[in-house]
Amino acid sequence: MNVECHAHIALDGVSYAAAAARNANQPDEQAARAALSAYRAAGITFVRDGGDKWGVSALAKQLAPEYGIDYRTPLFAIHKRGHYGSIVGRAFDTLTDYASLVDEAERHGADFIKIMTTGIMDFDSFGRITGQPLEREEVCEMVHIAHEHGLAVMSHTNGRDAVLDAIEAGADSIEHGNYIDDDCIAALAQSRTCLVPTATVARNLIGSGIGDDAVLTRIWEASQQVICKAHAANCLVACGSDAGAVGVPHGQGASDELRCFTDTLGGGEDCLEWLERGAQFISTTFTRH
Repeated sequence: MNVECHAHIALDGVSYAAAAARNANQPDEQAARAALSAYRAAGITFVRDGGDKWGVSALAKQLAPEYGIDYRTPLFAIHKRGHYGSIVGRAFDTLTDYASLVDEAERHGADFIKIMTTGIMDFDSFGRITGQPLEREEVCEMVHIAHEHGLAVMSHTNGRDAVLDAIEAGADSIEHGNYIDDDCIAALAQSRTCLVPTATVARNLIGSGIGDDAVLTRIWEASQQVICKAHAANCLVACGSDAGAVGVPHGQGASDELRCFTDTLGGGEDCLEWLERGAQFISTTFTRH
């Protein structure tokens, strides 16, 4: 497959602090070009970014045609102040503020909107999601506002209840979706929401010294169960690695993520055709209409 459906080109797969320092004053064009070169070398022609707060993905969108890459970006992710998300985007206090950020993203050429509705996994405590999730009603209104602008919604969401809320709200994709259960799988199967599980993040960190290996192994095993159940239920699922996150290099991340699926499902044309359907959904949905 030649797609990467979840990347952060502003990050380098090694150190968030170093990437933040590089981009603090202005987007690091050399680093952005290096990432795009890595995608070209890996034969990847489609990249959907998750945004950043420094303008790197906006720059990468301008540069990507030079590398033969169809590059989509929300420009920046949007999170509620006091909740997780400041590492990749902009904050809002009220839904009026949120709507203003959606307006700004649209004016500056965003292909879609990225929202943050929960925190992230705790790699030292299985089952724990950091921070507090947003309320269902708020998530519904956030998705509604973006859709009124004709923009799809990429939703960073973890945990059973939060994932169900995002699906009910009509989010076009669920990113990560850790710790979901059979009710979530059933809801996904009945919806037009695409799951992008980024399973390789935990798998690649096993043995790295980052996080508890026993916890990381359990997270990876839980991801395998989700992959199997989502495949059996014929849910929309796409291959995105969270490239740029620690342990997930640009270019290589996509093949690592694909291997998570093929190793879990035993490979085969059926697996690739299933993921191709998800990739097609992402490419046709996450674009300006």
